[in-house]
Amino acid sequence: MKRSLMRWGGVVLLLASALLSGCAVGYRLDNAVQSFSSLQALPPSPTYRFEWLPSQRGRPEQVALESFADQALFQAGLRRDDASPRYAVQLDASTQRMLSPWADPWLGWGGGWHPGWGVGLGTGYNRGLALGLGIGGPFFPRNDQIWYHREVRVLLRDLQTNQVVYETRAINDGPWLDSASVFPAMFTAALQGFPTPPPGVRRVDIQVGGKQG
Repeated sequence: MKRSLMRWGGVVLLLASALLSGCAVGYRLDNAVQSFSSLQALPPSPTYRFEWLPSQRGRPEQVALESFADQALFQAGLRRDDASPRYAVQLDASTQRMLSPWADPWLGWGGGWHPGWGVGLGTGYNRGLALGLGIGGPFFPRNDQIWYHREVRVLLRDLQTNQVVYETRAINDGPWLDSASVFPAMFTAALQGFPTPPPGVRRVDIQVGGKQG
């Protein structure tokens, strides 16, 4: 019994160590980006303010999107100025949770012995091994089989002409759960090449966390 528990403890420590190492190293977020522009260059004062669609008003997540996009817009050469903007910026983002395309849809079904709490036949509760049945399958996917499809979109409208002068979007599919880290990187990818991006769909990789390289 002690040896069995020691083995389980070793597995837990190994997994924890791997997760911590992964967080320290970070990861490369690959994005499919497509942009359209009528700009040849930025004007001397490329200021902007955020503009909300009627459907976006009152949504607290819209404020979060602005904070995610602010740094990417700054890196692109734009400066926020709510009092005297040259451009209006509209943001949108979506996340769809699904089963990983590489997941075994039936992984997780079956019985097995797992450490836990078992109810004794006598009085009270006895700590020991309990027979457990792992519920998985297509209706109960395991956490390590979850996949996320995300998309961010940015529109830049010239307030002097009322014309949309820049449109871009970035799409990512992957296992990354933390939207607060993923969305800023996706906005950075979407604005890469601004204001004269290359034509067509292109792949843009952005380092998330860890050492930049």
